[in-house]
Amino acid sequence: MATQNTTYNYPADLARRLAGLDLLSEGRAGWNVVTTDNAWTGANFRRGGWLEHERRYERARQFVEAAKELWSSWAPDAVAPDGRATSWARPGAVTPVERDTDLVRLRATATVPGSRQGRPVLFQAGDPDGGREPAARHADVVFSANTEYGKAVAYAADLRERLARHGRSPDSLRILPGASVVLGDTTADAEEKARWVRGEQVNGPRSIAFLEQYWGTDLSAYDPDGPLPDIEPDEQELDPSRGTISVERRTGKQALIRKWRDLATERGLTIRELVLEVSPGHPSFVGTPSSVADEWTRYVRTRAVDGFNLLPHLLPASVTDIVDTLVPALQERGVYRTAYQGTALREHLGLPSLG
Repeated sequence: MATQNTTYNYPADLARRLAGLDLLSEGRAGWNVVTTDNAWTGANFRRGGWLEHERRYERARQFVEAAKELWSSWAPDAVAPDGRATSWARPGAVTPVERDTDLVRLRATATVPGSRQGRPVLFQAGDPDGGREPAARHADVVFSANTEYGKAVAYAADLRERLARHGRSPDSLRILPGASVVLGDTTADAEEKARWVRGEQVNGPRSIAFLEQYWGTDLSAYDPDGPLPDIEPDEQELDPSRGTISVERRTGKQALIRKWRDLATERGLTIRELVLEVSPGHPSFVGTPSSVADEWTRYVRTRAVDGFNLLPHLLPASVTDIVDTLVPALQERGVYRTAYQGTALREHLGLPSLG
């Protein structure tokens, strides 16, 4: 699965590259559709510039629609019957695609036929409101951050309502929240390991780096085990090589920092202690293989999720734990396959055929 953005690529070019990968891999390619809003990213490209938040979603919609049209432009019997033909396809069997808007402009004829799964599988993050509608319209798989059961149920219900409005069935989309898993022989062991993992993830330098994204200035002179910076945040972004924050957090960071100051004052928290509290990355599921398997079984049997996108905290150890102890427990409960039913990515995900 290739993560490729729609803001600074060209539809015909990217569609051809992804189609080539899908054909060569015999239907095992996917595309993680993302957008980019930072002006400094645009500076890497010939035309430069950037798109406002809502406009980049609109360009993504038009971009994906153009790519899908290119992928479906080959007639089912378009491929030439043998190697003596002068072209891959019969004359007239490939329909040219043309778009002309202020966001997407192209006139192209696809040069790569479809793979055995038809086209690359489309993945997309669909948590924000701006991302849910495009996901419901086009995505085959959606990522989310909703690992708490109640939130996962509500998110799935909202997304499936949107699917229906676009004439799509509930089975046409798979929901895979990102999940970190910490396993132990006992619940106490797992909880102790989770505390250690979290502490290692949020060390002193990382705590400072986290706050720098919000303060927009170099905070390396501050002690991570001391109080929060006594300076006001800068409205400008720091050097992007140090990381960036989302548009939503960027526009509301002043209020967020005030909230953090109040929390730190109320509880006497140092920089590192505050970052441990407020930064993302807390393990999603902590317990024994049996208890986590029971929890996941509930999630998938009620269709709160269709599976999980694993976020390992330590490689390869955390993945080895899951493969050796959690997967067998899930197989015993009948919610994890014991053999593959096909060879294409679409088949592995249990998605309906495009045919």
